[in-house]
Amino acid sequence: QVQLVESGGGLVQAGGSLRLSCAASGLTFRLYDMGWFRQAPGQEREFVASITWSGSNTYYTDSVKGRFTITRENAKNTVYLQMNSLKPNDTGVYYCAAALRGTRKYGYWGQGTQVTVSS
Repeated sequence: QVQLVESGGGLVQAGGSLRLSCAASGLTFRLYDMGWFRQAPGQEREFVASITWSGSNTYYTDSVKGRFTITRENAKNTVYLQMNSLKPNDTGVYYCAAALRGTRKYGYWGQGTQVTVSS
């Protein structure tokens, strides 16, 4: 079955950096656009960033533009989220998700990894 496994979360001070990874299995990775979402306590899950199947196009929510970078390695079935200049309101559970390319429908989700940014 399809599995998306996130890693790389943790506790970091404001201004610090983290790199999240999401390893996919059970699907043909190159056929999927990949996204990162996050959910802060008491809030709804929100879109953070996405990357098309080829890696040629990336999209970001405004609050992370210039600080976060999404990349992927199709040979390793892995998508990454490099997070720099972290702020306390970046705190939350970060999820990766897969959407069959071109559909924008994220049908597969990981279990999430906690990111906590202290002030």
